[in-house]
Amino acid sequence: MRRRLLAVLMVLMGVAALLLCLPLADAYARGRTEHLLLQRRSDAVRFADLAERMRTGADRSELSAEIRRYAELYGAGVVVVDTAGATVTRAGTGSGPSGSGTASEMPSAAAEARRRALTGRSTDRLPTLRPWGPTSVVLAEPVGRDERVSGAVLLTVRTDAARRDVTVRWSLIAAGALAAFAAAALVAAGISRWLMRPLLDLDRAVEGLAAGSLRARAVSGTGPPELRHLRQHFNTMAQAVSDSIGRQRDFVADASHQLRNPLATLVLQLENVEPYIAPGPGRAEHTRALDEAERLEELLDGLLALARVESNAAEPSEQDVSQAVRERVGAWDPVFRDAGLGLTAPELAEDLRARALPDAAGRILDALLDNAVKFVPRGGRVEVTATRGADGMAVVRVADDGPGVREDQLALVLRRFTRSPEHQNVRGSGLGLAIADEIARISGGLLEVGANAPHGLVVEFRLPSSRPPVPPQPYTER
Repeated sequence: MRRRLLAVLMVLMGVAALLLCLPLADAYARGRTEHLLLQRRSDAVRFADLAERMRTGADRSELSAEIRRYAELYGAGVVVVDTAGATVTRAGTGSGPSGSGTASEMPSAAAEARRRALTGRSTDRLPTLRPWGPTSVVLAEPVGRDERVSGAVLLTVRTDAARRDVTVRWSLIAAGALAAFAAAALVAAGISRWLMRPLLDLDRAVEGLAAGSLRARAVSGTGPPELRHLRQHFNTMAQAVSDSIGRQRDFVADASHQLRNPLATLVLQLENVEPYIAPGPGRAEHTRALDEAERLEELLDGLLALARVESNAAEPSEQDVSQAVRERVGAWDPVFRDAGLGLTAPELAEDLRARALPDAAGRILDALLDNAVKFVPRGGRVEVTATRGADGMAVVRVADDGPGVREDQLALVLRRFTRSPEHQNVRGSGLGLAIADEIARISGGLLEVGANAPHGLVVEFRLPSSRPPVPPQPYTER
């Protein structure tokens, strides 16, 4: 967004600079053209006065000498014609290509200027001078006035000096416009940074809050007053949400903890009274009551574990995922053998490290292996692999060949207290995978559940790597 805002500001400033410098450049070109006209018109008026006073051959010689010196000094062409258009005298570069000065041979601009002068009108406008042209201009002055017009003076003027002045001034205007644009661009960059910094900080805080980090706050104190007020209101809202969720988690943790002691006492009393119950219906009901009490105790333990995970204040740290997988597979191997299951780990990457909550890999793997022991029938096999993904994350995969879960139930197995209809009678609280998913999410990773081929379940969790991924090397032919 900052780039888009800066691009819009740059375009607007560029258009403003053009709208300012183009009229200024055009105004100077017109002014320099007018200045050239006034300068050379005064010379043409002087030659017209000399031509009007010309009576004798000496006067003609004086006029010829005067315009010759002028032509040599300024590199101009001067032609004096009579009312019929015939050349009286000339010097320098003439206005007609062959020097005859006839109307049919003159350029259109010179012919128009002579026609106006012979009707008693002076040249009052020249084409605007630009750096690229015109290279010369023609102006005319009548000899005499009104009905006493006896001829005209045509002055062909080189515009090199004037065009050079226009080029220099246009260069200065362009340099000034570029300097102003650069300064405005720096100011725009500062303004956009000033405007966007609190928004980016607020975006990071919202992203962190959405990801479950209840400590995320907007800390930037810069920007307009409206954005500063928005930051304060967001922080107030985030604190209220954090306090509310914290109270809920504390209640769950406290309730679970407080209920464990009386429940443990109840289980102990039920176990103590069992020898005094005679065989029969009473003994069966007692057994069911003891099972339900133990199931309730397991449920409370799961709720307490989940509350501890959600309120965990530990910071992510670097850990060896490969070592954690080896240790947990070794610890669960006797349990799997007693259950008549096979547990193998054929593929474990060496030095597979991740940055996650303390012992996240081991805790998640414990939940997945406990889930496999409960739901995979005797004779089944469970395979654990640990590799590095293409994105650089540490990937641990637990696959079994058990009955699995129906396709329409896969999206529900990570929910709390959710169990498939086929497994309602299996012991457990329905919180194991939910706790594992929460640990992975808080660690910055994810947990996914899918079907195994030809049957069974695959649970895969990813943890962010502590090392940047190595880019693939391009193939080169030898």
